[in-house]
Order: sequence, then C-alpha cells, then structure tokens
Amino acid sequence: MDQTLKAKIDELIPTLAAVRRDLHKHPESGWTEFRTASMAIKKMQSLGYQITMGADAVDRDSMMGVPSEEVLKKHMARAVSQGADPALVEKMAGGMTGFWADMDFGGEGPFLAVRFDMDCNDVSECTDADHRPNMEGFASVNPGAMHACGHDGHMAIGLALAEVVASMRDKFQGKIRFIFQPAEEGVRGATPMERAGAVKGVDEIFGMHIGFQANNIGKVICGTKNFLATTKADITFTGVPAHAGNAPEEGKNALLSAATALLNMHAIPRSGKGDTRITVGKLNGGEGRNVIPPKATLVLETRGITSALDEYMFGEVKRIAKAAAEMWGCGYSIDLKGGTKSGESDLEVAKVVAEEARDMGCFTDIIEEQNFGASEDYSHFMSTVQAAGGKGTYVQVGSTLRAGHHNSHFDFDEQSLANALELMSRCVYRTLAK
Repeated sequence: MDQTLKAKIDELIPTLAAVRRDLHKHPESGWTEFRTASMAIKKMQSLGYQITMGADAVDRDSMMGVPSEEVLKKHMARAVSQGADPALVEKMAGGMTGFWADMDFGGEGPFLAVRFDMDCNDVSECTDADHRPNMEGFASVNPGAMHACGHDGHMAIGLALAEVVASMRDKFQGKIRFIFQPAEEGVRGATPMERAGAVKGVDEIFGMHIGFQANNIGKVICGTKNFLATTKADITFTGVPAHAGNAPEEGKNALLSAATALLNMHAIPRSGKGDTRITVGKLNGGEGRNVIPPKATLVLETRGITSALDEYMFGEVKRIAKAAAEMWGCGYSIDLKGGTKSGESDLEVAKVVAEEARDMGCFTDIIEEQNFGASEDYSHFMSTVQAAGGKGTYVQVGSTLRAGHHNSHFDFDEQSLANALELMSRCVYRTLAK
C-alpha cells in the first residue's frame, strides 16, 4: 500500500465519527436534504472539485414522490436555521438536492464514479436511555426523521474519500466523479440524476453500504448481484358519492374498484423467467358508513429479478387498474412514486475489491459475490454504466448493528467507517494511479 495514501487515511480516520454524528443529529428525508447537500458542496468546493447541482444535476420531470412546495419551503428554512448556506439552499429549490463533484487528473486514465446516498428514513428515533445517540448527544433533533439505515455514515466516508483523492491528485490519471444522491429510500433519486447526465461517459462505478447483509464488523461483501428492479406507485380510483340507503344506484363505488384491483393484482400470474413480487401495502378509501365511497387509493409496489420482469408486473397492474375502474364505472389515475432497475456487479471488479480487503487484514469473512434479493437505487446507475460498456460493483462493508436497518433503535459500530474508508481509498487508488 502506498505510504502517502496510508498516512492520509490515518489522518482522517479520527474525523469520521464527528461528521457522521453531525449528520445523524440533523437527518433529512428524500428531496429535502438541503443542509446535508449544502455542507457536502462546501466541503467538495474547498477541496477543488467542480460542482454540478440543482437543475443541471437533477431532471425535474423525472422526480418522483416529491413533497409539496409548502413542505419543501419549511425544510429549506429549517436547513438554513441548522447551518446550511442560504445561497446554496436556494439553488436547490424544488427539492433538487442531488449533485456531483468532478476532479480531472489529466492523462489517459479511466473515468471513475463513486456514489453516496444522503437521505434518512421517515422514522422517529427511539428515546431509550441506553440508545447510544441519546447517551452521547447526537440523536435526531428533527421530528419523524432518523438516519436508520447508515446513510450518515456513507456521507462521512464519501467526504473523507474525496479528501484522500484530492490530496493524491498528482498520483492519479483520468477523472473521478463523486455522486451525492438524494431520495435513495423509495428508489426515487437515481433516475432523475442519471437522466441529467450523472453517469454519462463513466467507465467504472462503485457503490457501498455499511451493514445490511454484512452484519458483523469482520465481514465484507465485495460484489452484489440480483438487485430487484422495482416500481412504486399510488393508484387513485374516483367514483360518485350517493346516499347508501336512499339512492345507492346513483353512486359509483370507488372502494369496490380499489378492492377489486387489489385482489386481482395479487393474483397476477408469476413468470417462469424469474422472481417477481407485488405488495399493496395500503388501501385508503371511503367517507362514511352510509355513503357510497367516491374515492379510494392503493399504495403499492412491484419488483422483478430483471427490469423486464418488473415491467411485466407493473404492466399487469396498469391493465388490472383500468379494468377494475371500468367494471365499477369509476375513473382512475396512476402516480409514480419511485422505481429503479435491476443489476448485478461485475465479478472482475468485485475480485479487485476482495484482493484489497484481504490485504487490509481486518476482515475475517471476505465474500466475493452474494445475492441481494432487494432493491437499491444504486443499481440504476450501475446498470446504465454497464449498458454503455462500463463496469461496476456494490460493496457491503461489515458492521455490528444494534438493530436492523430502518428500525428506530438502529446504530452501527463506527469502526466500520474507518474500514470502509480504507477499502474504498485502496480501490480508487488502484483504479486511477499512474
């Protein structure tokens, strides 16, 4: 290992926990990461990176599940009150919080991208006295928001990695892009950034996650395959209200439309070409016991082991929604809330990660490749790079967890921050060194 690289990593390791804890204390959910992005942009600018942000980094027409303008303005004001740069926040109006940061080293090297997610979960952090963030004073101060997945740690790693890279710029050739993505939860952020050009021309891409399947400090998964493609949507059926006793024939029952659709969606024939999923997670409808229901909404998602299979599932959802509406004489509308592609890591890249992990000596369980069996917005970036002839991998860096991801008791071993920083630094160095 290059000794200059090691010295810089060792210098930054003591700063990782403080950055992570500051972000943990000020969590921001999808499309409202104004403080997080502002802090990160100022850091990247100070290191000499070229910033692309706002409408240049996020395709407005592709944004899904965006809060109302009123909610966004409240979050913008809160971000400024918590230390965000007002001028930068204004440039992110409308929820366009994603950005990327480039550094060009010259020469004939590859164009490498690394992606880090910024958003938190819509979870209220537990108030237990023995919860470490409570004991040590860095629990969430934002109601209903919590970093219960580790994205605060990802950002701390990403910003430190950017500093490592900037300090080594004379030893690199090619180009690097740090992609800071909003709205990973609900898989909403990658598509608008990709359509704005986030991975255009990229030759290789890395993504990472603390914990998840690597759920102890000595484990690392160097390549991940079988990301599930997914589509998330709300379907609203609109009928006609009427008195249920006196004139039921004058009504059009939207709740029956929704219920008919729900049952038939869960009966969609499965495919012999691979795994598929559908879940209607919520049905809201009706106004009263004696009123023909004029409105009902299904909150649902589909998934598939390939993007084609997810498209098949959601195509059936749309067909059934139309038929159920017509059956009961109702109207309907579909509001897309999120979605991402399937994907799998390139094994040749995963093997490089595994070689570096073995050389570090801190990992006792090194897995080159593992099935994911879930969805992650990173797969949209990676699949797009691969479709253009590039390659990539998704690394899971081990951490001992206090509770599972998305749990109000979630916390992780902060030693994983140091392990992830060194591993990612080694991989970037190996890819870009002259």
